Amino acid sequence: MIVREGLTMRKHTHLILSLLVPAFLVLGGYAALKAQQKTSSTTSGKRWSDPATWPDKKVPAKDDLVTIGRDMDVVLDVTPPALHGLTINGKLSFADNKDLELTTEWIMVHGELEIGTEAKPHTRNATITFTDNVKGEDISGVGGTTDRVDRGILLMGGTLNLHGDRTNSWTKLSSTANAGATSIQVLNAAGWRVGDEIVLASTDFDPRQAERRNIAAIHSNTNGGNTITLDKKLDYMHFGRITFDVDERGEVGLLTRNIKLQASADAEQSFYGGHVMAMAGSRMFVEGVEFNRMGQNMTLARYPIHWHLVGDAQGQYIRNASLHDTYNRCVTVHGTNFLRVENNVTYNTVGHCFFLEDGIEHGNEFIRNLAIQTKCHTTLDCVPTNLAANGERDSTYANRQAYREMSFHGNTLLPSDNTVASYWITNPDNSFIDNVAAGSDENGFWLSLPEHPQGKFKDSEVSKTIWPKRTPLRAFRGNVAHSNFDGFMFDRNIYEDNTFGLATIPFLPLANPADLDSEVVESHFESLTSYKNRNGGLWGRGDMFVYSHLKLADNAIGMTQAAGDIGSEPFQARLVDSLVVGETDNSGNPTTPEEVAYGRSLPKRRIPDFPIRGFEYYDYRGDVVNTTFVNFQDNDRRKTGALSFLLFTSAGVSTGSTISRAKFVNAKPVYFPKIDSRFDNDNRGGVGYRTLSIHDLDGSVTGIPDSHIMLNDGENDSVVTDDSCVIHPTWNASVCTGDVGRLNLSNSRGELPATVNIETRTARFALLSSIGGNRPAAAPGARPAPAARPALAARPAPQAPIALVRNGKEFHITGNQSTVRAGTEILVKTERQEVSLSLAEMDQGSWVIFELPGFTKAASGTEQPSIDALRKANATSYFRGGDALWVKLVVTKPPLPIVRPTDLQASIAVSR
Repeated sequence: MIVREGLTMRKHTHLILSLLVPAFLVLGGYAALKAQQKTSSTTSGKRWSDPATWPDKKVPAKDDLVTIGRDMDVVLDVTPPALHGLTINGKLSFADNKDLELTTEWIMVHGELEIGTEAKPHTRNATITFTDNVKGEDISGVGGTTDRVDRGILLMGGTLNLHGDRTNSWTKLSSTANAGATSIQVLNAAGWRVGDEIVLASTDFDPRQAERRNIAAIHSNTNGGNTITLDKKLDYMHFGRITFDVDERGEVGLLTRNIKLQASADAEQSFYGGHVMAMAGSRMFVEGVEFNRMGQNMTLARYPIHWHLVGDAQGQYIRNASLHDTYNRCVTVHGTNFLRVENNVTYNTVGHCFFLEDGIEHGNEFIRNLAIQTKCHTTLDCVPTNLAANGERDSTYANRQAYREMSFHGNTLLPSDNTVASYWITNPDNSFIDNVAAGSDENGFWLSLPEHPQGKFKDSEVSKTIWPKRTPLRAFRGNVAHSNFDGFMFDRNIYEDNTFGLATIPFLPLANPADLDSEVVESHFESLTSYKNRNGGLWGRGDMFVYSHLKLADNAIGMTQAAGDIGSEPFQARLVDSLVVGETDNSGNPTTPEEVAYGRSLPKRRIPDFPIRGFEYYDYRGDVVNTTFVNFQDNDRRKTGALSFLLFTSAGVSTGSTISRAKFVNAKPVYFPKIDSRFDNDNRGGVGYRTLSIHDLDGSVTGIPDSHIMLNDGENDSVVTDDSCVIHPTWNASVCTGDVGRLNLSNSRGELPATVNIETRTARFALLSSIGGNRPAAAPGARPAPAARPALAARPAPQAPIALVRNGKEFHITGNQSTVRAGTEILVKTERQEVSLSLAEMDQGSWVIFELPGFTKAASGTEQPSIDALRKANATSYFRGGDALWVKLVVTKPPLPIVRPTDLQASIAVSR
């Protein structure tokens, strides 16, 4: 059936699945449509070009609205004139004996659109181009919705079978390609052809160093692999070697496919591209297809390819495809499970690329995909809410809150798109294996988990039973992130309004996700590689994360992990059997004067002296086991160290963090930078970092087994440090032996008042929720954000300072906390009227004696008759002598395997 109509027609109505239509209406409407088709369509031919094929005996003409009836099986054997629209109730397939093009505003599929089959892929060129000559056309016609769902392929109960003949989607360089080169060496270009378009990923910090070229010639090498001659020389060096055992060979993606879906060229100005959308009851089997100028910028649900509320998609897939120059994501999986997304290449795309939409999606497999140059915006730079150091933030945004609000409510589809990720993961019950994030403006892989599925599923009954933040990780291994801001981001979990914050409720998999107090399950991240990232190779937040066989190299910071359960688990992260390299042979493409003088590119151009470091200790207990650190040496440009701390953390440090079986090759083991606001991102005067300690279990760092590495920078020296310690001036550290623990000098610990209940995880997480996790202000009309930090509002005003004097040396204490060594005597100088002294993280039987001039009363403990008796006491005691009160704190409790902030082993309150 053909409806002839000029371009003056503004609307054409079809019954399709609306985003807003309940399932029972969808099914009923679809049945009605089938009944109509049965009575109005007959089969009278097969070839498109044969007039006998069509009910009116006329071959479709320019601007026609064409319907292929339910009983029709049509083979496109010619390139028809541009159509207004095409509805397929039966079947349309493309002949495979010539190159064909189909141009139309839209295609609606209730039956089947087939170009090749899985058993017999299409071999000729087949191109579908979506025009936009009828502006604002609405072909939904359901429920009065004004959603524009034109310019694409829409499936309702239909099947899309697209099978091109390309299977080798991407390879790697086999040698370095220098700037100015006109040829490259690759590992495998099988099936690639002269004239094909390829893209070389950036192998430097700048993702915009990705370059596309056309193949002018291709040859096989005698030693394997291929030499590809390019149509023009390269502008940048692209690294192509395994360096210091880290594979930094740049990826080369094939963009050309013999089946192409594209918007017409006007989309390059409007950013209103084509889209493919499969709705409930539909099936898509897509391989070897090129998607160009697809996705409709700033429009929900209009993505290059989109499984929308399909449910069980077992057996469906997109593989061996390329998606490039898109304006709104790449592959969107929404309300769809058990899909396979494999061996696809994306380049120059906008918004989160591989996208799990609502957090209900599970069982999907993302295997060996390559994402190159993922952007926040079509034309604008990101205004990030990332972990950028102060020195690299845009100085025009002086007000930090205004900066955050602008980024959340700015020029992106979702607030999180302004901190864009190549892989946006909202449910851990999916597999991510051997994927590459090669150049995102912000994140490579971002695990951002809602409390419950949101969006379409928000507040639904099924949503209430699903807990993404508490669900064990299915599989996350072999993935690679390079040339991003942050390589792997396992933090900044999403709120209901699609904003996010730091220090939110963490990813904490539980044996029973529905029971918040059930046992924590370990999360295993295996064989990840992260290099040339401008900030962190990996940032995580949570507990019982095990990272094995990681390779981190050429990052500003190799790895940082924050705890999630307020120090209540045996460890927050364990780095095992891994390799961390400060600088490799990949010198990048130096551009700035500082880089040119240095001879290599720098991760933070605005602060070229930023101290690169391999592993940052932070937030309670972290362990490093059997890990090698290479090439961390100071030079005239910047300082460095293999081990360090989060700059400059205000809370969460512990004496329980450990390292063992470490190896250092051309590497300064430790460096604690002096405070410099350019290097920090949100210190706000925090002082927790001053009481850090790293426990060297076997002496593999210091040469002294069972030793503690303490901050000793001349300004924030630990009272632990004395003549028995080894001082390392270039580390800003001392190495001391003995039982080192923590001293608290108030009735709270860190940011937690003594009255706060953290005995159960339910209570702890209620506290975290009340703190708000740096939650931004709500967008207009959104649910109000919780009040900021109510649980901490009753904290007392700052008190008079305290100085600790030991062996004649005075140590000024800030933040009411300090490290302390057992068996020492310390003089306490302060103008305070009352002082609370507490010990934690120490061995049973350990003790510390304090002399407090001007104090006379102790609220607990046993009074001793002399200083001699006090020194011999085996329980917490005090002695009044002269104008001073002497106190001996004795640890009578055994050490806890897990030490939380309020787990104090010995305490006493004294007053004047």
